Amino acid sequence: MAKVTLIFAVLLIALGLAGYIGTGGVHPTSLIPSYFGLALGIFGFLAISPNESRRKLYMHVNVSIGLLGFLGGAIEAVRGYVHAVSLGLEPNAFALTSKLALAGLMFIYILLCVRSFINARISGKV
Repeated sequence: MAKVTLIFAVLLIALGLAGYIGTGGVHPTSLIPSYFGLALGIFGFLAISPNESRRKLYMHVNVSIGLLGFLGGAIEAVRGYVHAVSLGLEPNAFALTSKLALAGLMFIYILLCVRSFINARISGKV
């Protein structure tokens, strides 16, 4: 699962950089997915460990980061959309897409982690 974490880290870093470049470097908050990707990458590398207890610890840290990323992305997407509509404006499609992509990637990551944790428990590796 640590290798899957590294893949998601790369995807999130790319999403953040694409958002930053897509806004012309004007909005540094578009780099937020990259920060989540960096955190996942660091703890993903730490999870590649022969020590089972360390691996479990770092993977639980990673799924916690994933949960925070999912909640943050989803809440901010809804908040931004509702705020724009309440002002009678068109929501920024680029920002909304980036927030939803962050939430979507993190949701998929959480599901994969939970499935992995359940399979490990069933197989008796825990």
